[in-house]
Amino acid sequence: MSDPSMAKLEADIAARRARLADTLSELSYRSQPKVIVERQKSAAQARFAEATQNEDGSVKIEVVGPIALAAVVLIVWGVRRSRRR
Repeated sequence: MSDPSMAKLEADIAARRARLADTLSELSYRSQPKVIVERQKSAAQARFAEATQNEDGSVKIEVVGPIALAAVVLIVWGVRRSRRR
């Protein structure tokens, strides 16, 4: 076996440096607080949509119905409580 040529080694080192620079740049971007918040916000929106919508985009009544009912009960309770004061 012959040793790789110097030019090939230099090209390999240059390619690795370029990949490392790209990786560091990507990590720097992904670690910015603004980017992290946006990523978490998008994930939360996707989870909410998955939990409350069917495949065709229609609302899952079995999930949204009880939540809406609870919200109405809490609002009525709050209004009645504030009127008693």
